[in-house]
Amino acid sequence: MRPGALWIITMSGIFTVIQSSVTAVYLRNMEDFISAVTHLEDLNPRLSPLALVTSLCKIADQSDNITHDFLGSSDNRDEIHYKNNSITEQLNINHNLSNFLNQAIHHFITDAHEERGVVLTPDGTTIALAPLLLGLESGLRANEDSNQPHGFYLLPLAKNLGLSFLQFWNATPPERLGPDGCWDSVSAPMIFTLSGVPSLATDAEVQGGMDGAILGKHLSVVNCSDIKLSTLLRSYYSGTMEELDHVSDTHLRGRYRRHNFKKITNSFLLQEKVADALHSHPQQGDIGMESLIEKGIKEFVLRYMECPAIIPRCIWGAAPPQVPLTPLSPPLPYLYIHHTEIPSKPCLNLQMCSKNMRAMQHFHQKGRGWYDLGYSFVVGSDGYIYEGRGWTWVGAHTKGRNPVGYGVAFIGNYSTHLPSHYDMELVRHHLVKCGVSNGFLQKNYTILGHRQVVATSCPGDSLYSEITTWEHYKDTDPLWTSAVTDMT
Repeated sequence: MRPGALWIITMSGIFTVIQSSVTAVYLRNMEDFISAVTHLEDLNPRLSPLALVTSLCKIADQSDNITHDFLGSSDNRDEIHYKNNSITEQLNINHNLSNFLNQAIHHFITDAHEERGVVLTPDGTTIALAPLLLGLESGLRANEDSNQPHGFYLLPLAKNLGLSFLQFWNATPPERLGPDGCWDSVSAPMIFTLSGVPSLATDAEVQGGMDGAILGKHLSVVNCSDIKLSTLLRSYYSGTMEELDHVSDTHLRGRYRRHNFKKITNSFLLQEKVADALHSHPQQGDIGMESLIEKGIKEFVLRYMECPAIIPRCIWGAAPPQVPLTPLSPPLPYLYIHHTEIPSKPCLNLQMCSKNMRAMQHFHQKGRGWYDLGYSFVVGSDGYIYEGRGWTWVGAHTKGRNPVGYGVAFIGNYSTHLPSHYDMELVRHHLVKCGVSNGFLQKNYTILGHRQVVATSCPGDSLYSEITTWEHYKDTDPLWTSAVTDMT
């Protein structure tokens, strides 16, 4: 940070002085961005949603984003040049709002792997605003002109994917997609640092593009005459699980982006749109490029459509392991299902689930003397799975079996009722498929309830009865059967 005074500014109008007074640092969360859009709408009541979002896209400076991303990124905000200075003349916008939007929307990555132009959403997901806005713009344009190509709403995402695949082909970075990252603070996010060498399609860019596609397709077919952009975004990103019981249009929720994105596309359409986005590239039509796109889309589908979204440890506020953990030797043959029992109630949002995760980790570390939270993964009731020890480290969940299996716990007590169907599907189909496809679970893995291995009621009568219907469940523990056979 440059010397001088530091102010943290939120769009709700709160100015918090940290030192004495010159440098403004804006919180990078979705709530403040939506508040900024609300202010912009209030200042420009006659501006159509399309005109508004087009102006925001110009602020994002999409024509030059790749240059800023990888061919001359800078840590100094003063060096960022915005070509569209006429925007402030077209809009009724004050200086503070203009500065906030410039910093919030313009996407680039610094040499220190800090990703700018991204925001933290209330459910713990980080998204890039530029591809989100481009998706909204494409939907609003299609609403006014229905003569659009099939899958038009995918083009902003497809462009990022195509360029990332090309970069992987030509420069061989470690990954063609991703990575994710961590915020300096979840409650007051300002700096988002990537966890590895960036591709041209970071997780935040992909997730912003997916949201843009979902909302863009929606906007293309609804009556937009009275729609407010801020209202749409607030409903999509800030709708709580409690509210989902009282609204009919529940599919328009950010927490369900992977599920909903699968409804509007498939691997063949994505492949077609990536090829369209690269139509002017000199290598377009090359057999090698076709293979490159096909492999890239296959990886994309697994990573962002088949695998479940997992809230990383840095988002839920995990303490570090007390000692280095023991690595696993995947692929493993077992998946053990648990319920937490305590906490006994489902958690319905990031704040509640994170609090539960920290409480369980504290109990496991301090109360039981374990090195870390025992579970490999924990399932909230907010539409997300939470990272425990993950795919690579031996857990402390099923006594005597930790080196050979993963422990997955549902938050709550499921003795008399079940988790939601959606939450169970995350494990039953998505987590296990992700584990098998990535080489963590054996293809012929076995699902067992905790009670089948240890004298316990876990995972509760109702949940245990449910998992007996799951594919790969076995009513006897193969390891126990093998041990008995060896003794006879």
